Amino acid sequence: MKSSIALIALAVPQVCLLASPHAAFAQIAPEAIPEDANPVEAAPADENLPENPDEIEFSADKVDYDFESDIVTASGNVLVNRDGYRLRADTVVWNRNSGVVEAKGNIRSTSPEGDTAYGDSIILTDSLRDGTVENLLLVMEDGSRLAARKGERFEDGSMTLDYGAYTACAVVTEDGCPKKPSWEIKAVKVRYDPIKKRVTYDGARIEIFGLPVIPLPGLSHPVSDENRSGLLVPNLRFDSTNGVAVSVPYYFNIAPNQDATVTAQVFTEVAPLISGTFRNLDEKGAFQITGYGTYSSRVPTGATGPLPDSEKGFRGYFATSGRFVLDDNWTISQAARIASDRTFLRRYDISDDDSLRSTINVERIDESSYFSLAGWAFQTLRAGDPQSQVPVALPVIDYRKRFADPILGGRTQIQLNSLAIGRSGGQDTQRAFASARWDLRRLTSMGQEIILTGFARGDVYNSEDNALNETALYQGNSGWQTRGIVTAAVDVKWPLVGQAFGGTQTLTPRLQIVATPAIANAKVPNEDSRSVDLEDTNLFALNRFPGYDRYEDNVRVTYGAEWNLSRPNLRIDAIVGQSYRLANNSNIVPEGTGLSERFSDIVGRTEVRFSDIVKFTHRYRLDKDNLAIRRNEIDATIGSQNTYAQIGYLRLNRNIGDGIEDLSDREEVRVGGRYQINNYWSVFGSAIVDLTGIKEDPLSSSDGFDPIRHRLGVAYDDGCLSLAVTWRYDYEDTGDAQRGSTFLFRVALRNLGV
Repeated sequence: MKSSIALIALAVPQVCLLASPHAAFAQIAPEAIPEDANPVEAAPADENLPENPDEIEFSADKVDYDFESDIVTASGNVLVNRDGYRLRADTVVWNRNSGVVEAKGNIRSTSPEGDTAYGDSIILTDSLRDGTVENLLLVMEDGSRLAARKGERFEDGSMTLDYGAYTACAVVTEDGCPKKPSWEIKAVKVRYDPIKKRVTYDGARIEIFGLPVIPLPGLSHPVSDENRSGLLVPNLRFDSTNGVAVSVPYYFNIAPNQDATVTAQVFTEVAPLISGTFRNLDEKGAFQITGYGTYSSRVPTGATGPLPDSEKGFRGYFATSGRFVLDDNWTISQAARIASDRTFLRRYDISDDDSLRSTINVERIDESSYFSLAGWAFQTLRAGDPQSQVPVALPVIDYRKRFADPILGGRTQIQLNSLAIGRSGGQDTQRAFASARWDLRRLTSMGQEIILTGFARGDVYNSEDNALNETALYQGNSGWQTRGIVTAAVDVKWPLVGQAFGGTQTLTPRLQIVATPAIANAKVPNEDSRSVDLEDTNLFALNRFPGYDRYEDNVRVTYGAEWNLSRPNLRIDAIVGQSYRLANNSNIVPEGTGLSERFSDIVGRTEVRFSDIVKFTHRYRLDKDNLAIRRNEIDATIGSQNTYAQIGYLRLNRNIGDGIEDLSDREEVRVGGRYQINNYWSVFGSAIVDLTGIKEDPLSSSDGFDPIRHRLGVAYDDGCLSLAVTWRYDYEDTGDAQRGSTFLFRVALRNLGV
């Protein structure tokens, strides 16, 4: 039979934070922690909790009182409750003469915040507000652990631990067997603030797999799931251009919806670099701002020889992005990227992009209409590409409205579009058009799908300084120009479905006829329709040109077939087709694009998906005359999520004439892979090789095998500790972004950042 005693004015909440057992994580035995221990699970409520906050209830199997010695002893499943704090122990002894209270045996205490402590014995002062504990283990709300030889708690609730250790890793396996944590922090003195949920160390060092690797004097970090300001784990890297680099990030938790990270990077070969990122999230949207800055020398793109110091100055990079939802229909999005020079991003290994884009866009979308007011700007980072020829598009206006046809039952869409493009040293263009498109879809009794389309558009252009455009095919005529477009089309599909190869196959022959009267394309500038190339994605499009500045005319017939096979864990999709036009199209389409003559080239795509093991895509274009491969593109992934091999291959052999922007031929191969050695260790690698030779580019000086970049690495990840060592080699020089090796050492510790 249980019995209990109510004790007045004893502050046992402080007792709950002191109970714990043990000093070294490697010595923790599974039986030291009860099987039902859960640091985030609150203890069951006691129906007889005292209403007086100064009252403590001892509940035990047996309570003895020695009147001569004035000692109260509670034993057997002792439970002490007060103000949400709970202490369980085998025995609690209170010496009323000396004022000492001692708890012994299988001690477990839980605070209202969810921290749980375990120990063998606790000795408290007569006020029960101060005390010490030997062999301490404290399990935090987030599952992390603090252990020490000795712990002392003060009246404000804070604790000081001697020769303490901290880890966020599990100390037992899934089978309940003891194991050493992947990492732990050891220190001569550890301070724990349960109110701020923060741990501070004196003389701290991080041990990984039992080896001391990183001394961290003055280390402090939070021990809860809440974001808190503090120093994150440094990054270490080495490359042949900048030397040894150490990055030290500091995280600022400004508000629940705002944070910032400032990183100082120190190099042995170049000046230090400072970077920072600010992020904000509110009910309307989110944005972030990132900046880099340093003061150092730079070398112009394309420069050769020793690096001069004559161009010292500020170098930096600024980027921002954001999106805001004003209401159910209106949104504003923006993104900006600006670099001080063309080689900064590569020199400091921030990005390999060869151009930077800045945009702003105001959009309104509802069920039947779309409106956009946007602006675009670009910064080129390419060698030999003058910035004065790079366009700025502002404004870009687009409006579309869809509505049902009340007479024939089709669907109609109208579009209004306007664009202004300016260049500081090149051609300027303004364009506006209005269009209407009508589509009617019908199914016949035999299963054919027929789509009738009517399209009309009127364009107005105004351009200046057309002669500054070095590509005559794109210039157009100066001044005001107008153009009208009318198109009629019929598209017929006939899906044939049946059983085959243990699954369901669908064969869909397709025929399309498109008729458009002759258009004076050449008299208007070409700004957005330059990268024309026949592919499977645009084979059946009304206009195979990207953009609006070029539009196909004449009459053409496009024919092809789609085939699909579906089986359990297997799916195959294929498409192949060709088109024929009554007249050639060489006046606006360069030869080699597959569209310039009456018969187009043959294009197709094959996709294979087998379970989650094989993903294969092959795109191709065959010469209509001799079936030579003009485009050969392969993307394949074989393996599981953890172990896989990837290959990407592209060869463009279109024989397009020199000087046609964005249509140069090339050949390259990309390979990559990852091998999972065991549950935690893996190796990975990738490479890009330029295979472009004289066959693809007659002006090429390459021998047909020029590596661009390769990467090799090894990684460890057990959910608590992530380690990675990566070696990357760049084979190309661009100004002061020199070729050479880069070694990156990455360490990520759970609860301590990256």
